[in-house]
Amino acid sequence: MKNKRLKLARIEKDLSQAQLAEAVGVTRQTIGLIEAGGYNPTLNLCIAICKTLGKTLDELFWEE
Repeated sequence: MKNKRLKLARIEKDLSQAQLAEAVGVTRQTIGLIEAGGYNPTLNLCIAICKTLGKTLDELFWEE
């Protein structure tokens, strides 16, 4: 399942995949895979992404 909310939140903060990846300590490919639904990130990575983007876990990663 694609994570469109993550992509939108990243774009709202005017960050590229590479910039977000650098901020949270992973590769750009990892961010791309998370957005494409091809990678299930660890809880620690989810939290780091949320802090960087100013969002909650529910807002970015909770499936409705």
